[in-house]
Amino acid sequence: MILDSSALFSMENLPDDSVCPPGVVDELRRYDDPRLDRWGDLLRTSDCTSASMDAVKAAAKKSGDIGRLSDVDVTVIALALDLEGIILTDDYSIQNVAKIMGIEYRPVGMKGIKKVEKWNYQCTGCKKWFKENSPECPICGHSLRSHRKK
Repeated sequence: MILDSSALFSMENLPDDSVCPPGVVDELRRYDDPRLDRWGDLLRTSDCTSASMDAVKAAAKKSGDIGRLSDVDVTVIALALDLEGIILTDDYSIQNVAKIMGIEYRPVGMKGIKKVEKWNYQCTGCKKWFKENSPECPICGHSLRSHRKK
């Protein structure tokens, strides 16, 4: 089992043979999650390969999820690809990219996605559409908002 931060925030006990990228542990520390002290050495970490990171980024770019995934999210999916593991996550963008890539996932505290979604981004100012997310519109400087592609 490959653990995402969202899954760990929902869980009281760790599944057997579970692993997560180091960034997930960093996120738990950042939020001062008390379970981190209790889990101690039981929470195993492993890095993913750069080749799997590149594959995940390419799939996420095609679906439009690249702007919705954090760097840690990408490593979760990449580690599942490397280890051929099942991702435990409540993050819909992770589930979306995992489904596209044929990686098994399971939601923990919420319902999972029902179908693969593709995303576009629209400027809140000039209303121009973009395939990729960015911090601000390159035309007018307003923020972009994600929309499901129709």
